[in-house]
Amino acid sequence: MKTRITILFLALFMSVNLGFAQQDEECMNNLSIFDSYVKSKKYDDAYGPWKIVREKCPKFNRAIYVHGEKILNHKIENSTGAEQVAYIKDLMLLHDQSREHFASKYDLGGVLEDKANLAYKYRKELNMSDEQIYNMFDDIAKQDPTNFTNAKGLYTYFSLIVDLFDAEKKTAQQMFDKYDDVIELIDGIEKSHTEKLNKLVEKEESGAELTKTELKYKNYHESSLEAFDKVKSSMDQKVGERATCEVLVPLYERDFEENKTNGEWLQRAMNRMYAKDCKEDPLFLKLVQQKNTIEPNADTAYYLYILTGEQKYMDQTIALSTDPLKKAKLYKGLANELKSKGSYGKARQYYMEALKLNPSDGSPHLAIAAMYAKSANSCGDTNFNKRAVFWLAAIEAEKAGRVDGRLRSAAAQTATSYRASAPSKTEIFNCTCAGEVIQIGCWIGRSVTVPKN
Repeated sequence: MKTRITILFLALFMSVNLGFAQQDEECMNNLSIFDSYVKSKKYDDAYGPWKIVREKCPKFNRAIYVHGEKILNHKIENSTGAEQVAYIKDLMLLHDQSREHFASKYDLGGVLEDKANLAYKYRKELNMSDEQIYNMFDDIAKQDPTNFTNAKGLYTYFSLIVDLFDAEKKTAQQMFDKYDDVIELIDGIEKSHTEKLNKLVEKEESGAELTKTELKYKNYHESSLEAFDKVKSSMDQKVGERATCEVLVPLYERDFEENKTNGEWLQRAMNRMYAKDCKEDPLFLKLVQQKNTIEPNADTAYYLYILTGEQKYMDQTIALSTDPLKKAKLYKGLANELKSKGSYGKARQYYMEALKLNPSDGSPHLAIAAMYAKSANSCGDTNFNKRAVFWLAAIEAEKAGRVDGRLRSAAAQTATSYRASAPSKTEIFNCTCAGEVIQIGCWIGRSVTVPKN
């Protein structure tokens, strides 16, 4: 009896294994077929064998989900009505299944973001409201903000709350809070890209040559930062007249008493008023002083310096700032204020400090170049030497394009413009001074070599 049971068990085991083997073989064959079709962009032909593998062997190979997205997107784009909606919903399901079967390859935030972007793209076909889609994006921010990193998705998230504000479904405070939430997410993403980019820029500026892989990463980080710059600019354009001083001041005056011990509220309120150039309003000083009383930080010290011009607050700004990139931003902010007041020498000093901490930001180089150009008429003893300052300005502008890919085009155009204002080849020939070094006086205190050709 025992022998018969053993034989029966072995037979059952072998039949199960044979079934699995046959299933694996079928899935392998169909995987090979749909993989070949996808590579040839024959998505309709790929659909059948792909569907078999997806249903019978969902864990068989990640190509089910990578290629499946391409196949279903093709089906969606080439169908209409109920059929199209069915494919859209199936792609939503596929995103869920990708994480279910390959969790290590698909983070929650990425999956939720793919679904939210898809819903937004086909919101009319799915008959979804702005509020429903906004909630999909909001779930990403709540459940997995670390992996909410898609520039397009972050902009859509904010854009939707502005639309909901216009429809009187969200308050102004909710809209402004969401603006700050999204900016904080973007700041975190930019910080990661910038830190990696700075290492590559420092290597390049030291004279070392970047490898092909490093050049690819440099381009990737630069293009990513450029994309998020555009998102922030688009967010500001979207808010537009909804965030003027005339709107902000009554809002913050109304809510001040309720929030005067809320450090985050005070920080965001004073940041927004400063960004919108409302610093002349007495409320700005009130916000800064209150924040400085309960939670002094580098920002409050910076704003107090802007308001009073007292050196002690500038010193506090620098002392209280510990994060290198935030400190670079503060240095640049101080430099911008000094530049606007005509204190060019001091402004250059702070621009240079900003560059030490964030060498991949080329904007300080352009600002320094602009100050040189504006000072040309007062920093030379002859007409030739005055115009020679434009060579120095061009050299500085070119540095911006070299370290910051986002500014490459603008830097090149600016440098060309400056060189056009410098002495011509004919003037250099007539003065027989090619190759000579000209000392530039006043606050600039630099030298420039007259070009030989």
